[in-house]
Amino acid sequence: MSAQANGKTPSHAFSSSPFRTRADLQSACRALLDPLLPLFTPGCSRVKIGSSTTRFDEGGAQIEGFARPLWGLASLLAGNYDYAEAARWREGIINGTDPESPEYFGDIEDLDQRMVEMCPIGFTLAVAPHIFWDPLSEKQKDNVTKWLNSINAREMPNTNWLWFRVFANLGLKSNGASYSLSRIEADMDHLDTFHVGGGWSNDGPKSHHQMDYYSGSFAIQFLQLLYSKLAGDFDFERAARYRQRAKEFAKDFVHYFNPDGRAIPFGRSLTYRFAMVGFWGALGFADVELPEPLTWGVVKGILLRNFRWWATQKDIFNNDGTLNLGYSYANSYLTENYNSPGSPYWCCLSFIPLALPETHPFWTSEEEPYPTAALPEIVALKYPKHIAIRRGGHSFLLSSGQACHYPMRATHAKYGKFAYSSAFGYSVPTGSYQLEQYAPDSMLALSDDGEFWKTRRLAENAHFEEPGQDGLPVLVSKWNPWPDVDIETILIPPALETPNWHLRAHRVRTGRALQSSEGAFAIYGCRSDNGRTLGPLSADEAEGTISDESGALVVSSAGAVGITELHASIPREGRIVLADPNSNIIHGRTLLPSLAIDLVPGQDNWFVTAVYALPGNADNWRAMWEQKPTIPGWLAERIEA
Repeated sequence: MSAQANGKTPSHAFSSSPFRTRADLQSACRALLDPLLPLFTPGCSRVKIGSSTTRFDEGGAQIEGFARPLWGLASLLAGNYDYAEAARWREGIINGTDPESPEYFGDIEDLDQRMVEMCPIGFTLAVAPHIFWDPLSEKQKDNVTKWLNSINAREMPNTNWLWFRVFANLGLKSNGASYSLSRIEADMDHLDTFHVGGGWSNDGPKSHHQMDYYSGSFAIQFLQLLYSKLAGDFDFERAARYRQRAKEFAKDFVHYFNPDGRAIPFGRSLTYRFAMVGFWGALGFADVELPEPLTWGVVKGILLRNFRWWATQKDIFNNDGTLNLGYSYANSYLTENYNSPGSPYWCCLSFIPLALPETHPFWTSEEEPYPTAALPEIVALKYPKHIAIRRGGHSFLLSSGQACHYPMRATHAKYGKFAYSSAFGYSVPTGSYQLEQYAPDSMLALSDDGEFWKTRRLAENAHFEEPGQDGLPVLVSKWNPWPDVDIETILIPPALETPNWHLRAHRVRTGRALQSSEGAFAIYGCRSDNGRTLGPLSADEAEGTISDESGALVVSSAGAVGITELHASIPREGRIVLADPNSNIIHGRTLLPSLAIDLVPGQDNWFVTAVYALPGNADNWRAMWEQKPTIPGWLAERIEA
């Protein structure tokens, strides 16, 4: 049976959108809202999308399903779109904030998940009062006011959550209702302490280093821009400062997007999907004066191309048309313990351009391509400690130094890998037993018993160096998976002559016996003709695998990925790891080219790994695979020292 004989995911209106015009984006937003309509509770204060659970209560999970789509609905209505079903959400707010209603949202407790959902509700009240505030009776307005105000007396996490209290108050202020100016000012002053420079903010205190999409589109920069618009009449100095920060941030953030529209997956909450581009629309909402080389046509293109790429990811929907938990397909291994079936609808914040009038330059400008000629292919991003690379057919990051400061599922995979690619995504472990479950792509995995594996989670003294004559940055860090195992890792971007190869050098000192496996990117590992797992590459086939004493390679319809050793105190052997299904966030069935070696106590070894990646059409993979990179002179000197 051929792979083409298998069934297909039902078509979805979102996936058929060309994403070219304002009307296209309006229709796509509605395409996400319509499937929710049969799932409302009778009083419309909750939406139950699925049955998986979270660390918080079921009521809170269903309130997420109700509130998060408001990001899109409010923008749709603010842009004068007529959506009759908006009345359901208005009824839900009325009943949800009425303590005498059987569908009351519930009293707010300390650290309550309901605090998060107050943010889109507050935004909705601010930008679409003609639907959600003006028609309410005085009693109903009083209920909304009391419920939102109740957040002001509660303890909140010392993270981006503080923004949610600010927006609860802003929604009330915008409608002349009672609110707490002192709480807004105190929270804003504290949130400003998260700022580290260049427009970047930590997701919390500076005692840790965590700068993922929350620093940009999911929360901090996005909400700063909305704040600068909604609070500009009374906090104009801070509003101006936020616009300036956004200009600085944009010059870095543009590197997280590929010219074809894909974003580079990195960090947590990736089930929010196209929320990654929320920042670009928020620039328009806040009327930021764009820094060169950005124009409104470029910004528009980044956002719309990202939507167009997501339109090709047809498995992001359940069969009833609702969004599922996962990235490119339903995948619970990716999720965090706070992800409910309604959580993915945080993506609706990326519809913020719909709040802009047709006359805004975001909409009147012609879409422009990614500014490749005006941006460097390789750049060191100081604050997130990333080297952003646009070379070899994809955009990717070399990363050292980031970590989440609280226990999180797959935290080492979301922050600790050496590289993150727009084309190949990253993998998360499906379990803690055996290498196949651990799926350590772009990682050096070590085991002292052959069953349980460790990789880099905390990197010490991560810093940039420019050791060569070419001026290219490298990232250097140290890490200790065990007290008697010391590793120095150097991440080196591709040379111009070998654009599809990046290097990783490791000095490994071990006081114990270890098994090791270093992985390249994980890649789709099935045949095009029948969908079955790839076997060894033969001379007459275009797809397959190679593994021998010189390295390992996989060639498939997704491209070609390989790994080889350029220098080793002791040689490593190429292997193909059959990663557990659903470990990779883009492809559910992947293979992982790897290098393996057993280490004995007392060894002090250097390894120089060359990782090959060619996304997409891989007809010309062989010539580039056979042209191996060379060890830079400065690295050779360091090894010999």
